[in-house]
Amino acid sequence: LIYCFIPIVTSFHYRDSSSSTLSSSNPSTLSSPSISKSNSSTKMSDIFSDIDVSGFPDDALPDHQKYEHPLVQRYATKEMSSIFSPAMKFTTWRKLWLALATAEQELGIDISNEQLQQMKDQLYNIDFEKANEYESKFRHDVMGHVHAFGDVAPLAMPIIHLGATSCYVGDNTDIIQLKEALKLVQRKLVQTLEILKTFAEKYADLPTLGFTHYQPAQLTTVGKRCTLWMQDLLLDYERVTYELEHLPMRGVKGTTGTQATFLELFNGDHEK
Repeated sequence: LIYCFIPIVTSFHYRDSSSSTLSSSNPSTLSSPSISKSNSSTKMSDIFSDIDVSGFPDDALPDHQKYEHPLVQRYATKEMSSIFSPAMKFTTWRKLWLALATAEQELGIDISNEQLQQMKDQLYNIDFEKANEYESKFRHDVMGHVHAFGDVAPLAMPIIHLGATSCYVGDNTDIIQLKEALKLVQRKLVQTLEILKTFAEKYADLPTLGFTHYQPAQLTTVGKRCTLWMQDLLLDYERVTYELEHLPMRGVKGTTGTQATFLELFNGDHEK
């Protein structure tokens, strides 16, 4: 049922006080917006009130909703394959970019509501062939998708990925996918335990021969034996639940893991 358990997050944090640098070679950040004096910025809640950060619409990117791997083809469920699909991965990248831009606007960067809205409107409009062309050109997967996003959201192109490092979208998306995968495993465990409960109660009094050290021993019952299987699965459930409740996101970082870019964007304001 479960191949492995990997630590996962419980909350979706968009900002981190340890945020950092931006490379001047990043094509999306050559023209940095200035600090805005306007107080009419859009709030994060306004932008994300109707966005599902844990998935994508059923009709979005239908040719890219399955993760390809030999083991997936043999053993994975449709639900698990969808979680690790290109559609899930790269639409999550775009949601993270939208979250970053919205947070930067709230902190005073000159980013317009129109730019944010255009990003939001194009979350699920991904041209994978164009992204691959850009990746070949820039020799960088994140820049490939930055420019593919900018093609369909041209107003927002100057502020997509502004100040961030590739790991901002890469690592946080991995964590989100792993979180959703563990939530799926958690649900399957509950369903399996419910089925085994019914089985154990049905055969609670049915005798069967118990073994110890590979030798026949005294009698037990099929129901009792089933409760031992359930105990193992219950321990798995508790561990999965613990990981879901205790592990954080990786936050927002700049290139090389320093604060230089964000300090420049915010005119040296460490608090921002």
